[in-house]
Amino acid sequence: MNPELEGMQGLDVAHVLCFFSFFFRGSTFPCAVIHWFDTVGDPTDEDTGLWVVHPGFAPNHSPNISIIHIDSIYCAAHLIPVYGTHFFHYSYDSFRFYYVNKYADHHAFKIAF
Repeated sequence: MNPELEGMQGLDVAHVLCFFSFFFRGSTFPCAVIHWFDTVGDPTDEDTGLWVVHPGFAPNHSPNISIIHIDSIYCAAHLIPVYGTHFFHYSYDSFRFYYVNKYADHHAFKIAF
């Protein structure tokens, strides 16, 4: 986190797919497999004042997946699907865009906005 930066203060949004740990040379490393999200444009959505994100993809259209140490995770982000003309979805994974909810709690508001 960098309070000198505007917007989400240099933080990125990712979806944790899996937590795991491994043991190497006498140390345990707790990790997470994540799917990175990209922001849509620089400003927030003008109607809601919320940042809009979407799942990130590499140039070859494969999901932008990484393994990170869990110490790199700062806090949870609450994502609200951007609903289109369809009213019912079986999974959050079926949405293309999400709002980053700054109103989820006091900490989310102070950290990301």
